Amino acid sequence: MLVEFTVGNYRSFNKPVTLSMVAAKIKSKDKQLDADNVFEAGRRLRLLKSAAIYGANASGKTNLVKALSFMRSFVLTSSMDRIASEPIHGEEFRLDSSTLGEPSLFEVVFLMSGRRFRYGFEVIGDRVESEWLFWVPSSREARLFVREEDTFKVSKKFSEEPRLLERHTRKNALFLSVVAQFNGPVAMEILEWFGQMEVVSGLFDPPHRRRSYEYLKKDSYKKDVVDFVKRLDLGIADIRVKEIPFSEEDLPAEMPDEIKKLLGIPADAKRITINTLHQVRDFEGKAQGTVTFDLDRHESDGTKKIFSLAGLMVWVLKRGKVLVADELDARLHSLITSAILGMFHSPTTNPNNAQIIFTTHDTNLLDFDLLRRDQIWFIEKDELEASHLHSLVEYKVRNDASFEKDYMSGKYGAIPLVEDIGLFERDSDV
Repeated sequence: MLVEFTVGNYRSFNKPVTLSMVAAKIKSKDKQLDADNVFEAGRRLRLLKSAAIYGANASGKTNLVKALSFMRSFVLTSSMDRIASEPIHGEEFRLDSSTLGEPSLFEVVFLMSGRRFRYGFEVIGDRVESEWLFWVPSSREARLFVREEDTFKVSKKFSEEPRLLERHTRKNALFLSVVAQFNGPVAMEILEWFGQMEVVSGLFDPPHRRRSYEYLKKDSYKKDVVDFVKRLDLGIADIRVKEIPFSEEDLPAEMPDEIKKLLGIPADAKRITINTLHQVRDFEGKAQGTVTFDLDRHESDGTKKIFSLAGLMVWVLKRGKVLVADELDARLHSLITSAILGMFHSPTTNPNNAQIIFTTHDTNLLDFDLLRRDQIWFIEKDELEASHLHSLVEYKVRNDASFEKDYMSGKYGAIPLVEDIGLFERDSDV
C-alpha cells in the first residue's frame, strides 16, 4: 500500500513535491463516502483508495507518473550487468540555474507485511549520490541503511554481509537492488513490492491486452475479466479467445511477396482472435441467440481499451495492489471512468484495498458524491515553468460545494490560460 511519494528536481518538478494517500481528518456530506473511499491501514493510519490528479496540458501530470515509473524501473534494474556502463537518466529540472548539477530526489513511504517503510535515493549523471531505507518495526522509525556515495551504514537486520555487498555496488546501482540480487530477504520483498506496482499509460493499450487474453484462458480469472467488461454496460454477453495458425495469407495484401518470404513465418506460428458476443433480440426484446463480433474490426476504440484494461484491473483489485495510470479516462465516457472508480471504492469489488492514482481531464469526476476533497489533486506551473502539486483539502471548501464549477472558474488554479487569439474576428472592411 502506498502512503506517499515525493519527487524533486526531476523534469518539470523543481522543489520537492509530495503526493499523499493519507486520509485527512475531514468528513464528507455523505458519510458512506468516507466509509467506502478510506480504509484502516494500521494504528492511527487511514489511507485513501484513489487519487485523481488534474491540471492543464503540459502542467506536469505525466511527469509525476514518469517519476514513479523511473523510480520503479531503476529499483528493479539498476544492479543488472547490462546497464553497468549506462548513465542514470535522472533528468533534472533545467530551467533554474541554482538546481543545475544538483541530484534528482525520489522517495516512497509504503506498507509491506504490516510494517511501514521509507525508501529513497538521489541520483545525478552516472552515480547514486545518496540512498536510504528506514522502517517502523514497532512504534519508532529505525534505520536499515543509509548510503552517502561510497559510505554505507547498514543494520544487520537488513544485511548480514554489508561489507561484501558494498563492494559489489557500482556507483550507478542501488544498494537495495544489489542486496536483493544476493537474496537479502527484506530487499527482495521490497523489490517485489515495486514490481507489483503497475504504472501504465491510458493512451497506449497493447501491453495490457496480452494480460486480458491470458486471464481469459484461466478459470480463476476468466469470469472476473468478463464480469468487468459486462459491468461497464457495453452490450457484451461474453468474450471468447482462441489461437489459430498464422500464415502468409494473414499478412497485409499490399506487402510485397519478397518481404513475406524474408519474414520466414514459422510453421507453428499462431495468431490470436478475440471475439465478443452480443445478444440478438426480436421486436419484443426477447433473446433470439447471439452474434459474434471481432474485437478489432467491429468494436469501438473505447471497448478495445476496456478489454485491454480488464485483466490489469482484475489483477490489481483481487490482489490489493497499487495502480498508477496516466490519462486513465482517454477514450472512455465519464460514466465508465466513474464506474471504474466505484470498483476501487466498493468493499465488494475491492476487498483487499487496492489503490488507484490517475491523471485526468474529466471534470465530471469532480463530484462530492464520488470523491473526497483529499482525493482531488491539482498540478500547475509557476512563472518559472516549475510544477507544483496541491490538494483540494488545502482549500476552505464546503462539503456540498460544486467542485467542478469552482475548478473550471479557476478557483483552485491548475487550468489552462487560454488567450483570445481573435480566430473568428471579422475584418471591418470585409
